[in-house]
Amino acid sequence: MVHYKIQVVTGTALHAKTLGSTSITLLGSEGEGEIRSLGHYHSDSHKRDHHMYHIQEEQDLGDILIIRLHKEPSSTFPEDSWFCNKVTVESPTRKIYHFPCYRWIEGNISVELPEGTASLASAENLNPLLLKWRENELKERRETYKWKVFHKGFPRCIDVDDAKELDLKLKYSITKFTKFAVNDVVSLVGIKVKGFSESKESCKPSEDIIKAFWTNKTATSEYLFQHWTEDAFFGYLFLNSTHSMLIKRCNKIPENFPVTNSMVADILGSKTNLTTELQNGKIFIVDYKIVEGLPKNVWNSSEQYMAAPLCLFYLTPQDEMIPLAIQITQTPGPENPIFLPSDNEWDWLLAKMWVRNADLSCHPLLFHLLRAHFIAEVFCISTLRNLPMVHPLFKLLIPHHRYILNVNLGFRETIMDPSRSFDKSSIFGREGILEMMSREMESVTYTSMCIADNLKFRGVDSLPNFYYRDDGLKIWSATERYVSSIVDFYYKSDESIQTDPELQAWVSEIFKEGFLERKSSGVPSKLQTRAELVKYVTMVIFTGSTQHAATNNGQVDLLSWMVNSPCSMSQPPPKTKGTATVESILEVLPNVGTTASSIAIKLKTSESGDKRPLGTFLDEYFTEEEPKRCIKAFQKRLSKISAEIEDRNTSLSLMYNYQNPKVVENSVTN
Repeated sequence: MVHYKIQVVTGTALHAKTLGSTSITLLGSEGEGEIRSLGHYHSDSHKRDHHMYHIQEEQDLGDILIIRLHKEPSSTFPEDSWFCNKVTVESPTRKIYHFPCYRWIEGNISVELPEGTASLASAENLNPLLLKWRENELKERRETYKWKVFHKGFPRCIDVDDAKELDLKLKYSITKFTKFAVNDVVSLVGIKVKGFSESKESCKPSEDIIKAFWTNKTATSEYLFQHWTEDAFFGYLFLNSTHSMLIKRCNKIPENFPVTNSMVADILGSKTNLTTELQNGKIFIVDYKIVEGLPKNVWNSSEQYMAAPLCLFYLTPQDEMIPLAIQITQTPGPENPIFLPSDNEWDWLLAKMWVRNADLSCHPLLFHLLRAHFIAEVFCISTLRNLPMVHPLFKLLIPHHRYILNVNLGFRETIMDPSRSFDKSSIFGREGILEMMSREMESVTYTSMCIADNLKFRGVDSLPNFYYRDDGLKIWSATERYVSSIVDFYYKSDESIQTDPELQAWVSEIFKEGFLERKSSGVPSKLQTRAELVKYVTMVIFTGSTQHAATNNGQVDLLSWMVNSPCSMSQPPPKTKGTATVESILEVLPNVGTTASSIAIKLKTSESGDKRPLGTFLDEYFTEEEPKRCIKAFQKRLSKISAEIEDRNTSLSLMYNYQNPKVVENSVTN
């Protein structure tokens, strides 16, 4: 008889243990063992989560390659699920085999787990039993996780209509679900939405909006409340708020935005002019042409107005980014004047509000939802369909896909339901939202998803006081070093990249289903070198973690004061100068119900429970020592970045903390 020692580790989450019976079968290189009972030792009545078992087999099974866990329901208790963290098997020679699981085992089922050492399908010494297991796992996954078209021009998504249909391992934990429920209550009660949501009255900041605003007061939102009318703060928001992706260097004034030297002479001063500053690289622009002509929304019988502004900026000798000129719609003419800082203060303030309104229309839909959420979902589905559990890239990437399918299903349901607050608070109705996101998808490129390339492409890589850039580049570099260390450990040459069929299938499917085989995107459909793989995987991780955090984490801070970021405009754009007053500006603001709905959305998507900060990997998919060392080095670098950010913030009047690794999550979770 041959003796084996088995340790089973059950998860510690609520209801992770089972009242059913469990058993195990060992599959080795020299044969398959018998089904051996593990008893009923996973019930909630036992405090220990580690259980040791001793089993005997008639013969030596050789290297243990696969284990088969069996779960049967209890004859006296209702059917339940079991969350198994991992299993270890110690052979008679005291060799230990690791079997990561980290999944829910539901119903009456048998689950096969391979030994945890990461491997490539192209490896010469891969046991045929493990090769067959890889093929079967991917076949099963592809039957489970299928693509579907949500809307023409969109990235493909998971073919599931409701989060209830997802596997338990892909759903929110009880902790996270509860936190979201609490956020819903806060969003409805905390800002008094119940009394405002159906109101058609005009907003009166002194009565309505301020009450809602102060319910969610933070140090940053207080600063915004005090400085929102200032030009320097207006420019700052295009660098270090939730949306730092649109501003770019202007090398030539657009023909449809005829700003002249004489118009801005008072702002630039006598020692320079617009032509000179264009040549010096000090002029920047934002252009909202993407929203031009979109279907407008009507809510509570009130028509919503929109515009597609252009805004010119000037980087002053004092390193302040200030607005220089604003044209509220795309076509120049007598009824579309160019507004200037030298105009009447209310004219200028109203023009800036139209820009902020357009920016708020783009930020949540294009740069948060589309570029972070929906594209990250493509990465996740392709990982599940093409990379088996023993693939090193699966082990590397799976913590960065946590909850993304669950959260995106909720967003799609919200977009498609006209009665939901998302539609109520948007300038655009559902059709306008879908059309704008389809337009944006045409401009999503590989360059735009790689931060250093994107900054250089937009000509903003050397701007002063650009904390989004500073922090983002540091985290990209740390992530890249981490990815490189893993890739170099498992891929010994460029040829090993080219001959990995699972890797190439993963990349190809992302190009096909996510970017619709659009070659102009520059997104690779195959990878040839280790350097290409490192950059690509870094982009995947960065998109769902740091880039998402940059667009998400400041929403309550920076967007709750709705006068600064109006979600809608109740009057058409001005056609002449000199007509704006404080009273007319109040009339332009969205009504109370629309504003309340918009604030509710931002609270619902605020900080959620069950967080796992970037680099925090509670599930140990890697079993070898080298990748574990790489993870510790990554965590150490992230800790150093956090300390640097916090030290810098102490000297700032308005701190930028949205990309601090402590508040960046591994994945898109809200």
